[in-house]
Amino acid sequence: MRFLRQEQHLMLPTLTTIKLTQNLYDALFQYVLTEDQEARLKKFINILEEHIKRKDQTPFSVPIKDLEFLDDGLEELRLLNWQEIPVTVFELVLPKSGEGDEEERMEPIIDLLERLAILTRPGGHNLIWAYPYAMVR
Repeated sequence: MRFLRQEQHLMLPTLTTIKLTQNLYDALFQYVLTEDQEARLKKFINILEEHIKRKDQTPFSVPIKDLEFLDDGLEELRLLNWQEIPVTVFELVLPKSGEGDEEERMEPIIDLLERLAILTRPGGHNLIWAYPYAMVR
């Protein structure tokens, strides 16, 4: 595993429902001024809905830099109890091997890491977000 960086995220409060996402969309839509911003907001809401439907045991967070398009909407999220937390970003690097595809080889390593730390894989690639234990439990 290779350390890449630490970045600030906004983390969703722990009690969530699908209804929350519609309310959140309605609250944040007032900060959207362009079609591009609206598309980015819809993408954010869709990712949030998928996380809730999966009933993941890991936190849901988004890098603050990915939400800057909301401008004052970031403050709205904070008022809705979204917490700013430091998230450490790692890259999982596997040795070259001809056996199995990379995803299959990565699965047991991810399982092991999940028993050791609170983490998630954004977008299903080689990046791992590790959360500060004391802030998410």
